[in-house]
Amino acid sequence: MRWLRRAVLAAAGLISGLSISGAAAAAPALWVVRDADSEIYLFGTLHALDPATRWRTPAYDAVLARAGTVWFEADLDTADPRTIGRILDTYGKDPDRPLSRKLSAQDLEALGRHVDVARIDHLRPWAAALMLSMQPMLGRGARVEAGADMTVTRAARRSAKTVRAFETLEDQARLFAGLSERAEVQYLSDVIRQRSQGPKLGLRPAPSLEQAWAAGDLARLGPAVGELRDENPGLYEALLKRRNLQWAEQLAGEMSGAGVELVNVGALHMVGEHGLPALLAARGFAVERVQ
Repeated sequence: MRWLRRAVLAAAGLISGLSISGAAAAAPALWVVRDADSEIYLFGTLHALDPATRWRTPAYDAVLARAGTVWFEADLDTADPRTIGRILDTYGKDPDRPLSRKLSAQDLEALGRHVDVARIDHLRPWAAALMLSMQPMLGRGARVEAGADMTVTRAARRSAKTVRAFETLEDQARLFAGLSERAEVQYLSDVIRQRSQGPKLGLRPAPSLEQAWAAGDLARLGPAVGELRDENPGLYEALLKRRNLQWAEQLAGEMSGAGVELVNVGALHMVGEHGLPALLAARGFAVERVQ
């Protein structure tokens, strides 16, 4: 199950783990949320990157240097193989009702063209979908260790900053496991069709979306969120909207203090009416894009 464990780690932050490869310089979007004595910076990450990618800019590094607290979706330092294996055993398996009984005959046949179904038949649809969707990205050379989250976690710990996480890896697995079976099976079906027919927005973004992240081009990232909302509303509600609302509430509480904080979460959490910049602006805070 090495592939599945790598996929779970690469997708920490769930569907928002876009990837980018190559050595091109990038300037992803960055916002600041201000009041009289507080600044919270919001940065949308890619959780897995080609080690050659240069994404850190002087503006981002200046914010990181000033920040006393640095936030992430989950603490990836806890993602050792034993922990991930336990989480998968608890939330990612369903041997009594295998995939071959949940998928349509057409989807099952298509799945068999990409993996040995007998080896993953005991998995829940969400776990199989993660594995299937992350394989191409990891196969192209992207690595979690080179992703923005792990890179900044290491930098923050070296500088003795306070590192905080909105969720645990187990919290994230519970989100998937709490999906309705219909939403979970649809997620897997979408990934199967994407692998068979080409990329589908919101699950495994096409290179143009990866480039959009690098350029900070939200106009091109937005449709990924819109299609997910329209085509699988249960997944959108659980994995983007509900979490963003919870995180915005936590950050609004942080604004009652003083100082500089930096939030690093998956790029799609920044997009649209339920993105963190929009939700914090709706709470009356001054929100400005600075990169």
